[in-house]
Amino acid sequence: MEQRLSRAAFILTGGRSSRMGAEKGFLKFGAQTLVERALTVVAAVCPQVAIVGDPAKFSRFGTVLEDVYRDAGPLAGIHAALRQSSAELNLMLAVDMPFVSPDLLTFLFASAASTGDLVTVPRTGRGFQPLCAVYRTGFALPAEHALRAGKNKVDAVFSGLPIRIVEESELEAAGFSEKVFLNVNTPEDLRTAQTGSL
Repeated sequence: MEQRLSRAAFILTGGRSSRMGAEKGFLKFGAQTLVERALTVVAAVCPQVAIVGDPAKFSRFGTVLEDVYRDAGPLAGIHAALRQSSAELNLMLAVDMPFVSPDLLTFLFASAASTGDLVTVPRTGRGFQPLCAVYRTGFALPAEHALRAGKNKVDAVFSGLPIRIVEESELEAAGFSEKVFLNVNTPEDLRTAQTGSL
């Protein structure tokens, strides 16, 4: 039986968007911007939602947290979120993953609630998906150690830690394709996602 643990969710909006040439969060996907879509999806499964990014850009959408370690990539965003969170299970979702659904997030939260591991992270043929994963607040400490050492790769911090890996076969058995983890980094990626020609 799934434990009922407190939940929070964080939309990671950082990054320079250099390959896209525009702020990804404000790009249109259907009738919504990517940040609006991410907030809508996350709010369907989690009452506590915040954005990690630039308050000057995103404060109109609600609570915005800033990185402690600037220009250090997604790991810094995860660290900033976990430092502020009082929830036991913390979903991290990149703003540029438009095919993530409430059903997938519900599945990940349930997987995380069934283990005491620090991170519950999907793994597909493309590798770990750390920007659509559930973290316990204890991950903040190893993340901080890595950031202080100038090591900013999220996957590298997983080494030696108790990690619950949700393998691709498990995802498929639950009805989820690896395509749900598509992120849009370039204008071409966005056009492909908008037309559904994956």
